[in-house]
Amino acid sequence: MATPPAEKVIVVDANPSKNGHGDKLDDLPVADETSHQIGVDPWYQVAFVLTTGVNSAYVLGYSGSLMVPLGWVGGTVGLLLAAAVSMYANALLGRLHLLGGKRHIRYRDLAGHIYGPKMYKITWAMQYINLFMINTGFIIIAGQALKALYLLVSADGAMKLPYCIAVSGFVCALFAFGIPYLSALRIWLGFSTIFSLTYIFAACVLSLKDGFRNPPRDYSIQGDPSSRVFTTIGAAASLVFAYNTGMLPEIQATVQAPVVKNMEKALWFQFTAGSLPLYAIIVIGYWAYGNQTTTYLLNNVTGPLWIKAVANLAAFLQTVIALHVSLLFFFSLEDEMQFQSSIRYFLGHACRSLRRPCTSTWTPGSGARWEARSRCTT
Repeated sequence: MATPPAEKVIVVDANPSKNGHGDKLDDLPVADETSHQIGVDPWYQVAFVLTTGVNSAYVLGYSGSLMVPLGWVGGTVGLLLAAAVSMYANALLGRLHLLGGKRHIRYRDLAGHIYGPKMYKITWAMQYINLFMINTGFIIIAGQALKALYLLVSADGAMKLPYCIAVSGFVCALFAFGIPYLSALRIWLGFSTIFSLTYIFAACVLSLKDGFRNPPRDYSIQGDPSSRVFTTIGAAASLVFAYNTGMLPEIQATVQAPVVKNMEKALWFQFTAGSLPLYAIIVIGYWAYGNQTTTYLLNNVTGPLWIKAVANLAAFLQTVIALHVSLLFFFSLEDEMQFQSSIRYFLGHACRSLRRPCTSTWTPGSGARWEARSRCTT
């Protein structure tokens, strides 16, 4: 099946006051209103956004969750096949970004344009569920990294994993409040790359050291036939997730013109150079520990405590940044407005608890934020 030809790209100016007052080629309407920055990021910034998602701390678990259930042959073929299919699907989706004379900046916009309002709602719900689970996984992984870091400096076990997960969620929320939209990540993408390379390099080096010292490993697939079915299904799901963010149109909305060509550049970077660290840690981790590889590789490695501590800290910090990419979906103006009634209720309840009448208004804030202004009278 051939992909549709790339269309000429027209970019919406990042300054709303300029839209409608310039050349026609500078004013392509978006499918729905948004206060996010549209068409302002160079392709390489978008490429680093995609690479941030691919090389998040999830890669520390792929040796155990992919290779252990599938083995060398199944795991290697699965990784390459998933990469090829994901690259094609994302490139196809990227070329549909301008379908019908509008920039479809959300998955649901594109689904609604092609299939109608019912699919718009279904896509919205499915994307919410998908990204909610991804974000929950990020917070759990950040909690695992924090727990591993704690055990390196203290062996009393007082800090339980649920506490670490709660702390991670709080830190992720603080970071999200300070970064109102995806384009604002900018310098944080550089830090994310440094953190990713830190824990991937540390895990690879320590795994190589262990692999050369350890006796021959067992690479056989463990479990009875019925359990293998479920572990294989789980591994296949991880293969699909490994290369995809679940929000490509939202990310593509930020790229500069020509939007299709630049998005393809970003995708080629993601699936070539951007995926090399992913392949390295998966292969080296499984080679070093065989079917005893855990779903958090830093729990397998041995070596200097300070290296393991730095690697776990880097994994924690990178997860905080990577989670923010998935949070973009929840920051759209239309989505935020769905929570207005809940926040109004909260403000009203807070004022009633003080026995004061309360009025609240909503005004556009900076970036993608709306500010609730509440006034309590005596």
